[in-house]
Formats: sequence, structure tokens, C-alpha cells
Amino acid sequence: MRLKTAVALVLLGLLTLLAGIGQRTIWAPSETFTASAPADAAAAPITVIDQNLRTLHGGTVKIDIEGDGNFMLASGRPDDVDAWVGQAAHNTVTGVTEDGESLQVEHADGEATAPNPAGSDLWVSTENASGELEYSWTPPADGDWTLLLASDGTQPAPASISMTFPNDTSTPWAVPLMVLGSLLVVAGIVLALLSARRRNGEGGGEGSGFARRARARSEAKSSSRVTMAAAGVVAAAVVAGTGVAASATSPAPAPSADAATASPAAQEAGSPVLLDAQFRRILEQVSSAVDAGDAAKDAAKLSDRVGGTELEVRTQNYKIRSQVGSYEPRMPVRSTKLLTTVVTSDREWPRSVMAVTQGEGNVVPQLLTLVQASPRENYKLVETNPLQPGTTFPTISRDGTETLAPADKTGLLYSGEEALSGLADRLTSEDSAFKDKLVEGESSPYIADTLSYQAEVVKSGENGNFSFTHKVVPESTVVFRTADGGALVLGRINFGFEGTPKAAGDKLTIGDDAAALAGGKETTTGMVLSFAESVAVYVPPAGSTDPMKLVAATRGLTGASFK
Repeated sequence: MRLKTAVALVLLGLLTLLAGIGQRTIWAPSETFTASAPADAAAAPITVIDQNLRTLHGGTVKIDIEGDGNFMLASGRPDDVDAWVGQAAHNTVTGVTEDGESLQVEHADGEATAPNPAGSDLWVSTENASGELEYSWTPPADGDWTLLLASDGTQPAPASISMTFPNDTSTPWAVPLMVLGSLLVVAGIVLALLSARRRNGEGGGEGSGFARRARARSEAKSSSRVTMAAAGVVAAAVVAGTGVAASATSPAPAPSADAATASPAAQEAGSPVLLDAQFRRILEQVSSAVDAGDAAKDAAKLSDRVGGTELEVRTQNYKIRSQVGSYEPRMPVRSTKLLTTVVTSDREWPRSVMAVTQGEGNVVPQLLTLVQASPRENYKLVETNPLQPGTTFPTISRDGTETLAPADKTGLLYSGEEALSGLADRLTSEDSAFKDKLVEGESSPYIADTLSYQAEVVKSGENGNFSFTHKVVPESTVVFRTADGGALVLGRINFGFEGTPKAAGDKLTIGDDAAALAGGKETTTGMVLSFAESVAVYVPPAGSTDPMKLVAATRGLTGASFK
């Protein structure tokens, strides 16, 4: 009987051992699995691939796309992608079916076409393809990233999409089964040896019948102990195996209700709206557009990348220089020698960013302010401000900083609008109440130079009465929080210069630059000159006893006319 039991144990052990080895070899799960988009998915100009698919099974996800003609695959923050898609009809790849064979696709009705997404500043990276694309989905930086797939916005996005995911190749039962099989084989062998020993003892006829019976009982107990020991180890192995399996298949903790319902913008709060590579790409495109416009003296070449004050000033500069060869050009815009960047972490539009550069032709560092008005528009250069001589640019976090509303005085000595209004008042009046609230002198010569220029015009204008105004353009104000809790305020002030003859017959003469815009040099009725002043003011944090400081300033002639 013992021999039969031993043989059974050995056979069972061998089968169990082979089952464990099989789980690691012939029955081992595939390292990857592939799911494809259903063929009957509705057509749409845009397809969005949800960022959750990238981390669905861990590891790198590979995407294969086939389509007619040219198409692109762009990577962007989820809230940026959603904002760009807007009201356009689109498909969203949201997940994988339970059998792992199909991608789950949701369709949203909307506008039948969208603008061409190629070249949008929202995309951190893009892949352009014709016919087919193989793409390994890796994040460009920390955080969530969504993919946007489109042709040109008017044609349907490619519908043939398959995604290959890393598969769970764990075999939690393999090792326990191999251990269990080995133990069963050993137990069977031991039991067979005991059985053989007993037969040998009985064949020798040693001792009395009583002794033989006692020895038999002892061997039976030994055999029982071996069997029980083997059973105990088997039970332990089974329990251990169950624990391993449970640990391997345990689901990840479910997201909290707050995380599940948070909007994409909330999830990305605190992230800078541009990565460094994006910023450099945008700055290069802005610099190239300005170079082209400057070289041709053609404002039409600026329109894609320049707007606001800078477009107005450069347009008039080109007009003047086409008639007055000696008129000084606007300072060039360079993307090289990028000294620092300032990027907002506020993800609503309009978005403002700033660069400090000093490339060829920049005698001093220059502040470049760029604004993205809406998701489907690109950043445009709206102001350029050369730093005041000897001025130190305030420290601002490069990982993203807060932008404040012009009227927001939170934590500041003055709000943005108060700071610019104070500067405008000081530029207008020698006796301004802000005279002691702004740093002047050698470190901020612009204020002194402006006041001196105005006083000299009044003094030397024997035939005319002159007046000057400096008025803030509220919609141009941008406020960035600085690292010390203060703020850097940038904006535009309209500088008006009016003159009227003192007596009938008196003539006023204007310079060649103004004459190019006014259509003449002399007037007996009066004249009006307009300048755009681009300025940047540092505001100390609340509680500070330091004055504000004019960090950068320049002006450009924007208009001249006769009354």
C-alpha cells in the first residue's frame, strides 16, 4: 500500500512540477497585446487619444495609424487639447474592451470641420506622416499628456488605429507549483524507501513477532510523519502561492471622488503653459517673422507673429524709414542668447509669457512680451522693452508663475494698474505725487529724459503752446508675480504731444519722422503727435519700504497729424 502511495505521490509531483514549468514556458502569457479601433466608428475631423491609455498597463504604448494622405499626431496637455478641439465634432479613444481586442471610441457631434491643427503653439511635439505612422508614446515631461490626431481639419481623421500595450506576464502560480511538485516527488521517494526497508526487515526473520510488530508500528509512525510533513509543506506552498496571486492581481486604488471629477485645467493647475522646448520654438518663429518684416520694411510679414503695440510701432517705423533713410530702426528681436523666460501657470486665456534676450544688435537685454489670445491662435509679440541701463531683472520662477489681474493688489504695495497710473502721472508732471515712489536717476534715466525733453520743447517753442499727456492703455497691462512676492508690471502708455500756434500766422515745424506720417512739415493750425510707450515696472511686496522701479522702457512714434 505504501509503495502505491509513494508512486502516486511521485507521479502527482511530476505533473505539478511540469504544470509550474509550463506556466513559465509554453503557457506563458504574451508580452504585449494589441487592440484596434472598431471599423464602424463615426467619421470626424479630429480624434483624441485619452491620456489614461498611456498608463493603462504601464510601460511604453505603441500606436499604429493608417490613413489616406497626410496627417499629424500632436501631443499636448489634456486641457489644451480640449480647448483647441472646442465645438468641433471628434472621436475620443477612451479605453480598451474587457477582451483586450478593441479600443473603446466615443463620438461627440459638433462642427463638421476645424482649423488645421498643424503649427499650433499648444503642441509640445508633433509627428507628421503620409499613409502610415508608427509611434511610441512617451511623455515629454511629468504630468498628463493627450494625443490629437487629424488630417487638415476638413478631412476625416485617420480611422485605422491600433494600440499595442504591455501585457501582464506575471505567473504567480509557477514557482509554488514547481516547489509543490518537487516536494511531492521527494515525499514519494522517501515513502518508497521506507517501504523497501520494511520488506527487507521482514524477509530476514529477526526477533520475535512482538518485536516485528513494534518495529512495524514505529515505521508506520515515521511514514505518517513524512506524509504529514509533506502535506504541511504543500499546504504552506499553496497558501504562499495564493498570496502571490492575490498580490499580483490586486487592483490599483481607485481615484478619489475629487480626482475623478476634477477638470483637466484643475489637474494641470500649477504647470507652466509652455515647456522650454515650446518656448524656444515659438521665439525662433517670432524672431524670423520680425527679421523678415524688418528686412523688407513690410508689416504684412509680421502679422502671423506680431500684434498689439509692437505691430503698430513697427508698421509706422517702416513707413517712416521708407521716406527718411536716417530714421533709426526698431531694435531687432533675437531668439539667441536667451537669458531667461517667464511663463504663467494660469491656464486660462489670454496667456502671457515673457523672454529676456540679448542677441546681435541688442545693446542691452530686451524684454519680449508674447500673448496667446485664445487656444486656436498662436503667441504674438506685443511689446519689446530694452532694460534700463544698470537695472537688474527681478527673479521670477522659471517653473511657472502666477499672473495677476491689473486691479489685483494681493500681497503688493501697489496693484498693476496703480503702478502704471503712477508712472504715467510722473512722466507727465514734475510735481507728481509719485515722484518719491519711483526710483529715478542713473538707474532709471527714461523718466528724467522724458521730463527733460518735454521741458525743452516748451522752452524752445517760441511760436507755440505745447502740452503733454501720458495715459495708460488698460487692456495692455500684464502682471507677473516675482519670487520675492512682488510683481513685474508690463504695459503700454499713450504719450500725446499737442502744439498750437501762439498767434495767427505763427508756424509750427515738425521733424522729418513726423512729417512722413503727417504729410507735411509745417502747420499754422496746430499739430498732434502720438507715441506708444512700452514699459515694465517692478512693484515691491506689501509691507516693503522700497520704491517701485522702472525696469524697462522705450517709445515709438505711432501717429502725426495737423489740426
